[in-house]
Amino acid sequence: MSVVELSAELYAVQSLCKDLVAWSAYYRDRQDHEALAALFTETAQLTRPGGILLNGRAEILASYRDGPAGRITRHLISNTVFLETTSKSAKSVSYVLLWSTSPDQPAEASGRKANPRQVLGEFRDEFAKTPQGWRIAQRESPFIMYKE
Repeated sequence: MSVVELSAELYAVQSLCKDLVAWSAYYRDRQDHEALAALFTETAQLTRPGGILLNGRAEILASYRDGPAGRITRHLISNTVFLETTSKSAKSVSYVLLWSTSPDQPAEASGRKANPRQVLGEFRDEFAKTPQGWRIAQRESPFIMYKE
Protein backbone atom coordinates (compact mmCIF):
# COMPACT_ATOMS: atom_id res chain seq x y z
CA MET A 1 0.00 0.00 0.00
CA SER A 2 1.54 3.30 -1.01
CA VAL A 3 0.91 6.65 0.64
CA VAL A 4 -0.94 7.77 -2.52
CA GLU A 5 -3.57 5.07 -1.96
CA LEU A 6 -4.27 6.07 1.65
CA SER A 7 -7.40 7.91 2.71
CA ALA A 8 -6.96 10.98 4.88
CA GLU A 9 -8.13 8.92 7.88
CA LEU A 10 -5.53 6.19 7.37
CA TYR A 11 -2.80 8.72 6.70
CA ALA A 12 -3.71 10.35 10.05
CA VAL A 13 -3.49 6.93 11.75
CA GLN A 14 0.01 6.45 10.35
CA SER A 15 1.06 9.90 11.48
CA LEU A 16 -0.18 9.27 15.04
CA CYS A 17 1.54 5.87 15.18
CA LYS A 18 4.79 7.26 13.80
CA ASP A 19 4.66 9.86 16.58
CA LEU A 20 4.35 7.03 19.14
CA VAL A 21 7.58 5.52 17.78
CA ALA A 22 9.38 8.87 18.06
CA TRP A 23 8.02 9.60 21.54
CA SER A 24 9.06 6.14 22.75
CA ALA A 25 12.66 6.86 21.72
CA TYR A 26 12.52 10.32 23.27
CA TYR A 27 11.20 9.07 26.62
CA ARG A 28 13.68 6.16 26.66
CA ASP A 29 16.59 8.52 26.07
CA ARG A 30 15.37 10.83 28.83
CA GLN A 31 14.85 7.86 31.16
CA ASP A 32 11.23 8.92 31.67
CA HIS A 33 10.12 5.34 32.25
CA GLU A 34 6.56 6.18 33.30
CA ALA A 35 5.91 8.20 30.14
CA LEU A 36 7.48 5.46 28.02
CA ALA A 37 5.30 2.74 29.56
CA ALA A 38 2.17 4.88 29.12
CA LEU A 39 2.66 4.69 25.32
CA PHE A 40 1.87 0.96 25.50
CA THR A 41 -1.49 -0.75 26.00
CA GLU A 42 -2.12 -2.33 29.41
CA THR A 43 -1.62 -5.81 27.89
CA ALA A 44 1.20 -4.92 25.49
CA GLN A 45 4.02 -7.32 24.72
CA LEU A 46 7.53 -5.98 24.23
CA THR A 47 10.41 -8.18 23.15
CA ARG A 48 13.67 -6.49 24.08
CA PRO A 49 16.94 -7.03 22.25
CA GLY A 50 18.20 -10.48 23.12
CA GLY A 51 14.67 -11.91 23.13
CA ILE A 52 13.53 -10.95 26.64
CA LEU A 53 9.71 -10.87 26.53
CA LEU A 54 7.85 -8.38 28.71
CA ASN A 55 4.10 -8.83 29.22
CA GLY A 56 1.99 -5.83 30.13
CA ARG A 57 2.64 -2.20 30.90
CA ALA A 58 3.72 -2.95 34.48
CA GLU A 59 6.49 -5.34 33.36
CA ILE A 60 7.62 -2.87 30.71
CA LEU A 61 7.85 -0.11 33.31
CA ALA A 62 9.72 -2.32 35.81
CA SER A 63 12.20 -3.54 33.20
CA TYR A 64 13.19 -0.05 32.09
CA ARG A 65 13.15 1.32 35.63
CA ASP A 66 15.54 -1.47 36.74
CA GLY A 67 17.95 -0.84 33.83
CA PRO A 68 21.36 0.75 34.17
CA ALA A 69 20.97 4.17 35.76
CA GLY A 70 22.82 7.08 34.28
CA ARG A 71 23.49 5.52 30.87
CA ILE A 72 23.12 8.18 28.21
CA THR A 73 21.49 6.99 24.98
CA ARG A 74 20.20 8.43 21.75
CA HIS A 75 17.90 6.38 19.55
CA LEU A 76 17.82 7.71 15.98
CA ILE A 77 14.64 6.53 14.26
CA SER A 78 14.25 6.41 10.48
CA ASN A 79 12.64 4.65 7.52
CA THR A 80 9.31 3.93 9.20
CA VAL A 81 7.27 1.81 6.79
CA PHE A 82 3.66 0.80 7.43
CA LEU A 83 2.86 -2.77 6.50
CA GLU A 84 -0.84 -2.53 7.42
CA THR A 85 -3.12 0.32 8.36
CA THR A 86 -6.79 0.24 9.33
CA SER A 87 -8.97 2.56 11.37
CA LYS A 88 -8.34 0.40 14.49
CA SER A 89 -4.84 -1.05 14.08
CA ALA A 90 -1.56 -0.63 12.24
CA LYS A 91 1.80 -2.38 11.82
CA SER A 92 5.12 -0.73 11.03
CA VAL A 93 8.86 -1.31 10.94
CA SER A 94 11.30 1.46 11.83
CA TYR A 95 15.08 1.41 11.70
CA VAL A 96 16.88 2.35 14.93
CA LEU A 97 20.48 3.48 15.31
CA LEU A 98 21.52 3.44 18.96
CA TRP A 99 24.42 5.43 20.32
CA SER A 100 25.36 5.47 23.99
CA THR A 101 27.85 6.93 26.42
CA SER A 102 28.41 7.25 30.12
CA PRO A 103 28.06 10.26 32.40
CA ASP A 104 31.67 9.46 33.41
CA GLN A 105 32.79 10.71 29.99
CA PRO A 106 33.72 14.38 30.33
CA ALA A 107 31.44 16.82 28.55
CA GLU A 108 33.42 18.65 25.88
CA ALA A 109 32.46 21.31 23.34
CA SER A 110 31.31 18.52 20.97
CA GLY A 111 29.52 16.58 23.72
CA ARG A 112 30.64 13.36 25.42
CA LYS A 113 32.68 10.72 23.62
CA ALA A 114 30.32 7.94 22.47
CA ASN A 115 30.91 4.30 23.27
CA PRO A 116 32.65 2.59 20.35
CA ARG A 117 29.74 0.18 19.78
CA GLN A 118 27.00 1.51 17.52
CA VAL A 119 24.00 -0.77 17.17
CA LEU A 120 21.51 -0.87 14.28
CA GLY A 121 18.17 -2.47 15.02
CA GLU A 122 14.47 -2.28 14.31
CA PHE A 123 11.22 -1.52 16.04
CA ARG A 124 8.59 -3.91 14.68
CA ASP A 125 5.45 -2.34 16.09
CA GLU A 126 1.77 -3.17 16.18
CA PHE A 127 -0.55 -0.37 17.23
CA ALA A 128 -4.11 -0.43 18.57
CA LYS A 129 -6.74 2.24 18.95
CA THR A 130 -7.84 2.31 22.59
CA PRO A 131 -10.30 4.47 24.53
CA GLN A 132 -7.24 6.51 25.62
CA GLY A 133 -6.02 6.93 22.02
CA TRP A 134 -3.48 5.08 19.92
CA ARG A 135 -1.01 2.91 21.81
CA ILE A 136 1.71 0.37 21.03
CA ALA A 137 0.21 -3.11 21.49
CA GLN A 138 3.28 -5.12 20.54
CA ARG A 139 6.93 -4.33 19.89
CA GLU A 140 9.84 -6.48 18.84
CA SER A 141 13.16 -4.66 19.00
CA PRO A 142 15.91 -6.89 17.63
CA PHE A 143 19.44 -5.72 16.96
CA ILE A 144 20.46 -6.43 13.38
CA MET A 145 24.15 -5.39 13.29
CA TYR A 146 26.75 -3.39 15.16
CA LYS A 147 30.04 -1.60 14.69
CA GLU A 148 32.85 -1.33 17.21
